Amino acid sequence: MVDDKIELKNGDIDESLYSRQLYVLGIDAMRKLQNSNVLVSGLGGLGVEIAKNIILGGVKSVTLHDEKCCTVKDLSSQFYFNQSCIGKNRAKCCNKQLSELNSYVTTSACSEALSEAILSRFQVIVLTESSDKEQKRISDICRSHEIALIIADTKGLFGQVFCDFGENFIVYDDDGLPPKCSQIIGISKELEGVITTEKWHNLLDGEYVTFSGIEGMTELNQWKAVKIKKLGNYTFSVGDTSKLSEYIEGGIVTQVKMPKTLSFKPLKVAENQAEFTFMLMDLNKMNNAEQIHMAFTAYHRFLERHQREPRPWNESDALEFMKICVERASQLCLEVDVKLVTTFSKICTGNLAPMNAIIGGITAQEVMKACSGKFTPITQYLCFDALECLRDEEAMPKYLSQNCGSRYNSQSIVFGSDVQRRIEDLKMFIVGAGAIGCELLKNFAMMGVGCGNGEMIITDMDLIEKSNLNRQFLFRSSDVGSSKSQIAARVAKIMNNQLNIFHHENKICSETENIYNEFFFEKLDLVANALDNVDARLFVDRKCVIYHKPLIDSGTLGTMGNVQVVVPHLTESYASSVDPPEKSIPVCTLRHFPNAIEHTIQWARDKFEGFFYNDVVDAEKFLSDDNYLDNLVAKNNVASLESLQSIKKLLIDERPHNFFDCVKWARYRFEDLFINQIKQLLFNFPPGQVTSNGELFWSGSKKMPTFITFDVNQQLHIDFIISSANLMAEIFDLNSNRDYSYVIENVRKVEVRNFEPQSNVKIPVSDAELEEKNDSDEEVDEEAIRKLADELMSLNKLGLKARGLQFEKDNDANLHMDFVVAASNLRAENYKIPPADKLKSKLIAGKIQPAIATSTSIVAGFACLEAYKIAQGFKDIKRYQNSYFNLADNSYAFSEPKEAATSQFYKTLWTIWDRFDINHPMTLRQLLDYFKKEHRLEITMLSQNVTMLYSFFMSEKKLKERENLLIDECIEHIMEEKTEPHVKSLILEAYCCDEDDMEVKVPYIRYLLRS
Repeated sequence: MVDDKIELKNGDIDESLYSRQLYVLGIDAMRKLQNSNVLVSGLGGLGVEIAKNIILGGVKSVTLHDEKCCTVKDLSSQFYFNQSCIGKNRAKCCNKQLSELNSYVTTSACSEALSEAILSRFQVIVLTESSDKEQKRISDICRSHEIALIIADTKGLFGQVFCDFGENFIVYDDDGLPPKCSQIIGISKELEGVITTEKWHNLLDGEYVTFSGIEGMTELNQWKAVKIKKLGNYTFSVGDTSKLSEYIEGGIVTQVKMPKTLSFKPLKVAENQAEFTFMLMDLNKMNNAEQIHMAFTAYHRFLERHQREPRPWNESDALEFMKICVERASQLCLEVDVKLVTTFSKICTGNLAPMNAIIGGITAQEVMKACSGKFTPITQYLCFDALECLRDEEAMPKYLSQNCGSRYNSQSIVFGSDVQRRIEDLKMFIVGAGAIGCELLKNFAMMGVGCGNGEMIITDMDLIEKSNLNRQFLFRSSDVGSSKSQIAARVAKIMNNQLNIFHHENKICSETENIYNEFFFEKLDLVANALDNVDARLFVDRKCVIYHKPLIDSGTLGTMGNVQVVVPHLTESYASSVDPPEKSIPVCTLRHFPNAIEHTIQWARDKFEGFFYNDVVDAEKFLSDDNYLDNLVAKNNVASLESLQSIKKLLIDERPHNFFDCVKWARYRFEDLFINQIKQLLFNFPPGQVTSNGELFWSGSKKMPTFITFDVNQQLHIDFIISSANLMAEIFDLNSNRDYSYVIENVRKVEVRNFEPQSNVKIPVSDAELEEKNDSDEEVDEEAIRKLADELMSLNKLGLKARGLQFEKDNDANLHMDFVVAASNLRAENYKIPPADKLKSKLIAGKIQPAIATSTSIVAGFACLEAYKIAQGFKDIKRYQNSYFNLADNSYAFSEPKEAATSQFYKTLWTIWDRFDINHPMTLRQLLDYFKKEHRLEITMLSQNVTMLYSFFMSEKKLKERENLLIDECIEHIMEEKTEPHVKSLILEAYCCDEDDMEVKVPYIRYLLRS
């Protein structure tokens, strides 16, 4: 057992470590995990993947069991083994490294036979590489002790998972989705009361709901979960409402997820049922699941009869294997897929890191389901194959693997030693060393990518944070603050010392094109994206299209993941089908008419930026730059006036000199935000006001607010004062104080003026009105600018300093989230919106992407399967697969990538992968004439990035200046700067017309500068 484990108090969760996972599982499921003891038997490549993921997930303890010793074969995918481990017990060899993944999880190694006494200590048991006899023995023990059993295996390009969670397993949340919520606009008073919602409610017949915030018929707010009958997309009934009060307005209906009980069958029964229950991974292979399951059974029978595995690509063994399958098929009333089962026999001794990553991730998630009751478990078999990775048998070399002592032999068994050499010679670029980047790096290192004449380059500009440690398994707590790419590269080299790896610490963007230029890209064979933002993905995608490089793009969101493969001259690019941007919340909704907690949280986040950063940055510039004031005055626009006003307000009108001044400032903000502004809003739009359509103004999504009376006995009120006052003190480097009694004593001393609403204040009710108002305010008050400038000029700057606070969500000690939570929930109270806890507020305010290690493992596995295909040079688009999955409900989808869309000019068809190559110098005139003569195209506009080189409406003078200049000289003339030496070619965009003067789309032009 490994010592130095951190003990948590009962029920405590380290949010700084588990924050991203908490948004996937929730607090209740996480607490159940922390009380669960798990045994993983078989510490080969699959076992270590499972153990890694559940240790990162945060169970109470993991016992690593193995009676076998490490062999060379294990080095193919067991990333914690090296040559020094050969001959040693496998569990003991990887115990130390696995225990370092999570200091809260007790990790121990066991090398003795699994007795009933040992097994009875666990809530979940996972078996890998176990015999059929052992599986059945342990299955019986698990049944008698109500222990969840999971059996997982991979054989070459085949994988299988079996789950038995007992006769009465309770699922508390089947999909992990947030409960459905809808605004109520009407409730009938009758025997079958009908609820009408403002928008499509998405509820299903028979689901359960609760109600809140209803005015009038308030009895419904007290009802416990009630079953609904769906009547339509906007209506449903809930039973007798005839004796309730009259409905007035408002209210929210919220779905309640009810527990479901599932019944599992024991292994002996499940495997012999005439009708199996399979979770299909690939709908394109409807019949493969039964065949794969049958092949796994045949494997165990072959092993038992011959005391060895089927030999790789051995025809006699394959024939014997097929006969066993025929025997098994007759018992199950199935027909045998001869090609599939004989292929299974020929490659089942292979061991592939990507397959282990996929099945290991799925299995680890099933462990978490068994521990927590969160999400739908596999019932009961899941079978998978990746036979698309395998070339036709006729193309396989006679001698598939010539070096049985090689660490890659288990991979060569499947693909052949010639493919293995290609893999080792690959030159790969991984963009991002976060969670997916770490998993990709591990898989590629095990596969041998860049371990021969090839190389691997990984770049990431970020430093390691504590919250990364829950998923980015190459990092340890001692690495916090270090470069992600540097540590990831170092650890990958330890996993495989043959790896030729180089790390960069750069962002890949237009500013680093001097590094990631054409010279850089042209030597690459493959690019893998491990990025978390669309803009960076689009940038890499464009480079891969321009330089004709394959790209594998991966992403996860909670339990979901997807992989897209981009192959030159075959598929569309990432940019061809990128998701539309998320809809933003209307400004007027945020400012005046919130109706959901997401609105108040975003409002509070915006207030943080305004109070503690944006306004302060202007003041910082004023204090540090003597010319800043003159520059603002010279601009003489509305923006400069607003900047001057904010600087004066911060440094003159409201500048604190001590902490009491900060408390006073905070108390004034409370009065303004939660009292005065609400009074003004109700003055402009009083209760009962009717719109021009005859409808009540305060109805539907417009919730009528009420102001809050400040009360020192209300903790939320004091939380706002403490966080606001201390943040203001930090800006001006003043002494702070977080003592409640001290703050309460001082806030009582603050005198607040009575507020009277103003009749000349206009409040826009829509973004269109707001834009119109802003347009009308464009007139600049020059006198006000001069007056403000004079006041600031007279300010004594000596010793005065201010520092803007950049919002940081993950530091619980900095009070940033404390301010957001307090401000958001106070505003929610204004509008009768249910409040949110700190965890949910952090998710929304910090725009956090929920994440879990299992999804990351699986998505990297799918990505690496596509890398096998690229390494083999497959030209058939049907070989490639884009993949999507959701572990919460066990849904998987695989689709053939879309072909690149074709365009046409005259009879020439072209795609994004085509271009015009100009490989010798040309003047602008020569280029225009060349296109007219060679392609019968008249260029009407020609540009390079944002530089317009030519347009049909260009003046004759400009054209004469440019037309006899070489293209690069023309650009230098316009930009007034030399072309950088790292630029090998220029990418030109042309707009053209054909001979009929019709506009036609054409490929881009690559103009070569230097070879």
